[in-house]
Order: sequence, then structure tokens, then C-alpha cells
Amino acid sequence: METEIVSAVSERTEVIVEAAARLFLGPGRVSMDDLARELGMSKKTIYRHFPDKHSLLTAVLDRQFGAIERTLTAAARETAGRPFGEQVRGFLIAACGELDRIGAAQLATGRGDPVLRRHVEQRMDAVVYQRLDELFRDGDRRGLLSTPPELLSEIIRGAVERLLNSQLPRQLDRSAADLLRATVDTVLYGAIRPADE
Repeated sequence: METEIVSAVSERTEVIVEAAARLFLGPGRVSMDDLARELGMSKKTIYRHFPDKHSLLTAVLDRQFGAIERTLTAAARETAGRPFGEQVRGFLIAACGELDRIGAAQLATGRGDPVLRRHVEQRMDAVVYQRLDELFRDGDRRGLLSTPPELLSEIIRGAVERLLNSQLPRQLDRSAADLLRATVDTVLYGAIRPADE
């Protein structure tokens, strides 16, 4: 009996987080009243699962970053054993594609909330940038980089954040992931030494 109750609570929590992700990461401002209407439940019921809007938004963000982490792990597995440039390119394209898909522009701004913005920055660092830094350090240890790995990391971080928050993808009718692919190819073309050197 207790297992059934826990399962029902978990299911309801997941339904709330899923609806909140759809609404809160979409365009425009959304209130808890809007979410309650969408779910067909009272705000009181939502607040039984999440004590405040911040905790709900944090759960939404953590769910989104969990998806990014799974995508990056899969991309690393796919490119394992391939040339270093393909590994870096695969990682970055997967990261930017996933960030673009889940609405990273809204994530990056934290919807105007400094606490959420800090949470997003911490999750971006832990899920994306620390992995990228390690990939570049590994390339440097193997003698595959002609540029300091820290510089490459900073260039790529700047490009990712700029492209995800820029109007350029819409102006060029391309996705942020497409433009990052071009950026990565441009930056890495001169940064990675050929394997036969």
C-alpha cells in the first residue's frame, strides 16, 4: 500500500515538472496559476510537491540538464576511438543541439531571477564545461593541441553562450547548433595538429 502511495506521489511530481518545463521554458511569463490551470489541479496541490516556485524551477532545470548529460555521455561513447577533432566536434555539436532544443536562452537568463541564473551557470559548468575542459586537457596531454586548452575552452564557452542568446541563428535561418558546428570547425581547424605530426 505504501509503495502505491509513493508511486502516485512520484508520478504526480513528474507530471508537474513536465508541465512546468513546457510552460516555464516557453516564451512569455507564466504564473503558478497558469500551471495549475494547465494541470487541472489547485496551486495548493502543486505546493505540496514543491514548497515554492524556485524549487519547482530548480527541478525543471535539473531535469533538463539530466537530459543534456545523457546526450553528452552518448556522444562521447559514439566518438570514442575516433580522431580527437571528431571527438571534440561530436561533443560540442551534441551539447549545443541539446541546449538549443531545451531553450538555453531562457535557461541562461534564469528568466530574470538571479538565483536561477546562478543555478543554471553552475549546472552548465558541471555538465558541459568541465567535461569540455577535460576533453581539451586530454588532447593537450596527448600532444594534439597547438593552442593552450584553457584558451580553447574560453573561446568555445564564449561561442556557445553567444550563439544560444543571439538573434543570429534566426537571422541566418539556421539553428544555434548549425552555427556552432561552423564555429567549431573554424576554431579547431588551426588548433588541432594532424595525428601524423
